Amino acid sequence: MTRRLVIEADGGSRGNPGPAGYGALVRDALTGEVLAEVAESIGHATNNVAEYRGLIAGLRAVAEIDPSARVEVRMDSKLVVEQMSGRWKIKHPDMVPLALEARDLASELGPVSYGWIPRDRNAHADRLANEAMDAAARGEHWVRKIEEDPRPTAPRRTGRPPRTGRPRRRGTARTARRRAGPRRRPPPRGRCCCGTARRRCRRRSGSRGSASSR
Repeated sequence: MTRRLVIEADGGSRGNPGPAGYGALVRDALTGEVLAEVAESIGHATNNVAEYRGLIAGLRAVAEIDPSARVEVRMDSKLVVEQMSGRWKIKHPDMVPLALEARDLASELGPVSYGWIPRDRNAHADRLANEAMDAAARGEHWVRKIEEDPRPTAPRRTGRPPRTGRPRRRGTARTARRRAGPRRRPPPRGRCCCGTARRRCRRRSGSRGSASSR
């Protein structure tokens, strides 16, 4: 079964152009779990350039997680969604190389579709983009990248079965046997503890006599 991933991307600038930044994340389409987050301040740029940079960052994150996955891109930029879907032409010279880069990245993945969503449904990516824009406004180059390791961590093999219950203290049984001394074997059948026949044993007859005298 082909894995399904969702990219949520956003970008903006304080002014147009102005201090700009983008944010993007990758979710598992079935569980909604966030698998990767990436954001960056990009200095002085326009809103549309920042939006494209967010899309490119999301596509790169998918390539690191699962290049064969089926990808759905969700953005609140109608311009980027329509241009990447092929319905609108790309006229601005600053966006042509970014759109070509995004298409090259998408061509190396599984099927990629684009859909527009309102801003309130893109809150996570919008928050990341705003953090990047705040850093750009301070004149800082800020980068955020969090990715989940796709490789499961195998348990460490020690060669011994796991212990269950109360831990056993070493040497306890052996020490107890040493303190108790040599084992006494039970007397043969028909013999007393002293080795004589039971009928002739004085200890046995004496104990009987004392018992009878009481």
